[in-house]
Amino acid sequence: MPTLRTVLFDLDGTLIDSVRLILDSYHHTLSTHGLPPRTDDEWLRGVGTPLTVQLAEWRDDRGTLEALIATYREYNLANHDQMVTVYPGVVEAVRLIREAGLATGLVTSKNRLGALRGLTLAKLEAMMDVLVCADEVTNPKPHPEPVEKAVALLGAELSSTVYVGDSIHDMRSGRAAGVHTAAALWGPFGRSHLEGASPDFWLETPADLVSMVRADVSTRPAPPAPDASTDQR
Repeated sequence: MPTLRTVLFDLDGTLIDSVRLILDSYHHTLSTHGLPPRTDDEWLRGVGTPLTVQLAEWRDDRGTLEALIATYREYNLANHDQMVTVYPGVVEAVRLIREAGLATGLVTSKNRLGALRGLTLAKLEAMMDVLVCADEVTNPKPHPEPVEKAVALLGAELSSTVYVGDSIHDMRSGRAAGVHTAAALWGPFGRSHLEGASPDFWLETPADLVSMVRADVSTRPAPPAPDASTDQR
């Protein structure tokens, strides 16, 4: 069991339940600009990556891309506080982790404005020692740069840091950076989706996160994924 001194968190799907808002924002954006629709599943595959990645089809048309991003953000911010909730147990888990003396940070594919909006709604802004957002890195997740930057800002060690997220992009970013990874199964993705990214730990609830970082509690390593037919997520 590693000795953990630093916990980094993803935001959407990990600390806050914003998935419906994200999907509706994409649907609204394409509809507003008269573009062909995409399904929820198509958008979900890219959840955890920045808007520029999700909308990469238009990257060669800078004007269109900027207009799409502006429409997305306008809708997202206008509906944010009505559609976003904090996952039960998350605030208490983060509080207990900090009380245990661990450093905490946020590594997100949102820009800083959007990230602060979510943290403020969740009353978690003061509980994050550092924030690394998509507009502050050259290479977003799944590249290791965002996680590496957070570790450097905290003066932490890779071997004693864990990155908690809900998507394969989170797991791949953390693994590439050389930190431990923990899959938050209370988000939109189940074990069968995340198993291929080989997280070091599975977290069924935020309470498992507290157990993971307490020195007097054994951490459960990631078990093999169950048969896909039994995955209810």
